Order: sequence, then C-alpha cells, then structure tokens
Amino acid sequence: MAYQALRQEIELKKFVDYKDVAYLRQFTNPHAKMLSKKRTGIPANKQRDVAQAIKRARYMALLPYIAP
Repeated sequence: MAYQALRQEIELKKFVDYKDVAYLRQFTNPHAKMLSKKRTGIPANKQRDVAQAIKRARYMALLPYIAP
C-alpha cells in the first residue's frame, strides 16, 4: 500500500503576486522548498504561476532560498 501525502487545502487566488509573501509561504515547506502540485492540489497552470512568483520573491529577498 502506497503512502499518500496529506493535501493542504489552500484557497486559490485569481492573480498570484510575488509581493504577497504570506500567501506564497503556504506553498513552501519549513525548509523553504516549493511543494509539488500533487501535495498542494492546485491545477498545473496555477502551480506554474505560484512557482514563478516564489522565484521572483526569492530574487527580491522577500523569501529565503533555504531555511535559516
């Protein structure tokens, strides 16, 4: 029997902004890694938007690359 990861119920926003750090932290684990689409349960196109926003927020030093 395979282990199934628990999905987090995250409300989807129409537009994902890199400046909304509190929202983007929901898509990262405690080690600051991005969670997979399988784990978050959001559609692929929204996952791409979230990934791009997280990368931009990291570049602008709003989110860490790794956990301290």
